[in-house]
Order: sequence, then structure tokens, then C-alpha cells
Amino acid sequence: MRRPWLLACVVMAGCASYQPKPIALAQLARSFDERSLASAGLRSYLGQQLGHDVAPWPLQRWDRKLLTLAADYYSPALDVARASWAGAKAGIEVAAAIPNPVLLLPFQYATNGRGPGLPYTTGPALDIPIETAHKRDYRIDRASQLSEAARLNISDEAWKLRSQVRDAMLGVYSARERTAMLVRRLAAQQQIVEMVEKRSAVGEAAEPDVDRAVLASTQAQIDLAAAQRASQDALARLAGAIGLPIAALEPVRIDLDEFESTGALPPPAAARREAILHRADLLGSLANYQAAQAALQLEIAKQYPDIHLGPGYTYDMGTNKIGFGLAGITLPVFDRNQGGIARAEAARAEAAARVAALQDTIINTLDHALAHYQASLHALRLAGKRLSTARRRLDSEATSFAEGTTDRLSLAQAKADYPMVEIEHLNAMVAAQQAAATLEDAMQRPLLPGPAVSAVSAVTQ
Repeated sequence: MRRPWLLACVVMAGCASYQPKPIALAQLARSFDERSLASAGLRSYLGQQLGHDVAPWPLQRWDRKLLTLAADYYSPALDVARASWAGAKAGIEVAAAIPNPVLLLPFQYATNGRGPGLPYTTGPALDIPIETAHKRDYRIDRASQLSEAARLNISDEAWKLRSQVRDAMLGVYSARERTAMLVRRLAAQQQIVEMVEKRSAVGEAAEPDVDRAVLASTQAQIDLAAAQRASQDALARLAGAIGLPIAALEPVRIDLDEFESTGALPPPAAARREAILHRADLLGSLANYQAAQAALQLEIAKQYPDIHLGPGYTYDMGTNKIGFGLAGITLPVFDRNQGGIARAEAARAEAAARVAALQDTIINTLDHALAHYQASLHALRLAGKRLSTARRRLDSEATSFAEGTTDRLSLAQAKADYPMVEIEHLNAMVAAQQAAATLEDAMQRPLLPGPAVSAVSAVTQ
């Protein structure tokens, strides 16, 4: 009598136990506030990703690559994607599990039994299920494809995170450059106000001239305040993309030099090949289609019944009986799983349509991005020519003032006008960078460096 209980104890000893993990919102908030770019965990993660130790630590200068890795480390969106992949991988184990046998313990008591033995019938028996038609293989195939789709979703989320960091850094670059240009413009406008007021005091300028100078100076102050506010907003967006509090970025020096130049325009055929063969969302959609195919194969295999073996021992009123036979076979008389097959076929057709629709969208987006980037580069070259012309005019005014052929007010006005041309060139550069970002997103590949327009070369042309 002890053996069945001993066997049950052995089986139960291998079972997993539940471990509660409560979530404390206050602790989550404290953990977020404690995040920084100087943590030891981040340093270890950077060392693993870069293949070498990061020293000295903490870093004083962070470029886009390092900030993107920091975003990978802190991002909750990637944590969700990784957890989803872990669940999908566990689904493979579920699909590969072999059905457990069922222990049967029948018992009958005969009220008028007259046999030589005890008046009851009892004994253990087993119901051993055996799957047919490769159903287990199809389940594993489907689960494996779903796991691959979940893994590719991590890559897709990582690229989206990279794009968010890039766009936020471009916003910081644009706002800071604009702020520096407007500071120079405001200084020149204030000089103009002072000179016009002095001329008005001696009768060399009219009151409307003073008003116009004051209005221009006030507008310069308003524009500068807006640029400074935009700089703070961009820094907040960057902190949000990385997953850090804003205070963690304020003492850090951010390397924005890469936004001073643009990448090379790729050939259309190469760009399309990159988009079709390497985009994680398209490959993930294709994996979902393969999973739908395996699901259809499984539904078709369900037309064939499984086999249930039923070996056992029976004590029947003094007689010992050993049985071995089929415990039961489902007869496909009324239902041959037509509904399940039809539903799986519809799901496969839907998955195929999703792959085709996504690919069409990618190709159209890519073609538009290529044309838009090419136009943006052309506009940037024109803005660069205008900037170089304005630079020559400013230098000419400075030379004329040094030679005494022009007055200080004309030089100050030229200094006030030049930052506006700089801002126009900056707008063209930012537009080109945004177009490049759209093209990179369409391919999910960074643009290669090459001969392109830069802010420095534009001025020296």
C-alpha cells in the first residue's frame, strides 16, 4: 500500500512551485530616479556590447552610439519585447511536450457475488495517448516560427528605439545651434539699438528708426527664448527615449558632431534590397506566415484520430486479468475538422496578405524617402551657397569698416542679418538629416559615409 504513495511523492517532488513577485510602484519610481549614465551596470553592459572595458568611467562625452546602447539597457519597451520572446520560446517546450499517460483506477462491488474471491472488481489501468499524422511536429514548427517572430520583434523595437534617440539628438543639435546663432543676432541687434538711440539723441536718426531697432531687438529676444525652450524640450525627449530622468543628462556632454554632415545617397536597387532582405518587421511578418502554414498542417492532421493504448491489470472476484488493448479511437464520422481547417486556411491567407501589404508599404515609403532625401540634399547645397555668399558679404563689410569706407551701424546690421542666413542653412541641414533618418528607417540600415554636403564645406565653397 505504501508504493503508490511513494510514487506520487517522487512525481510531485519534481514539480515547480509558485514564487510570488509583487510590484511596488513606489520602489519602481525610486529605481527610475536613481538611473544615470554612471551606473556600474550600464558600464558592464557597454563593455559587453563594445567588446572592451569602458574607461575612464563615468564617460564625459556621449555620442549617438553610446546613448543608443544606454537606451537598450534602460528601455522598458525592449524589456517587454524580450519577455514576449521568452514566452514564445517557452511555447516551443509546450508544443514539444509528449502527452502524459492517464492512470485509471476502476472499482466495482458485487452485492450478490458468489465467486471464490472477494466480491469486487478493481485494478490499475493506463490510457497511453499516441499522436498520429505528425501533429507534434507541426505544433513545434508553429511554435518555433512564432518564437522567431518574437525574436525579430526585439530587433524591430531596438531599431525604433535607435530612431527615437537619433531624432531626439537631432532636436538637441538643432535647438543648440539655433540658440548660438540667435545669441549672436541678439548681440548685434542690441548694438544697433544703442547706436540708433545715440544718433537719435543728436538728431541724426528719427524716432521710427529707434522703434524699428527696438522691435527687431525684442523679436530677437523672443526667438532666443523660444530656442532655449526648444533645447530643454529636446533634452527631455532624449532622456525619455533613453529611459532616464532629465537630470541625468544635464551634466553630460553630448557629441552632436555627426549632424554636421549627411550620409551618402544609396543606389535605389541597393536600398530596396536592404529593405526587403533585412527589415525585422517584414521578416517577422514572414515568420508569422510560416506559423500560419504550420497551423494549417496541424488542423489537416487532426482529421486522423490519435491512438489510446490501454494496458492494465484487473482483479475480478478472485480472477486476475491482464489486459492490453485500445482504450479508444475517435471515429471521424460526423466531423472531419472542416471548420478548423477552413479557419486555418483563412488565417494563412490573412497572414499572406499582411506580408504583401507590408512589403508594398515598405517599397512605397522607400521610393518616397529616396526622392525626398535627394531633394533635401539639393536644397542643402543651395542653402550652402547662399550662406557662403552671406559670409563673403559680412567679411566685405568688416573690411570696409576697417578701411573706413563704411560705418559701424552698417557692420552691425550685417552681423544681425548673417545669423538669419545661418538659421536658414541650419533648417536645410535639419531637413536633410530628417530625410536621411526617414530613409534609414525605410531600410532599417544606417547610411554609409560618403561624399555629401556638410555645414563646414557649405561655408567654404
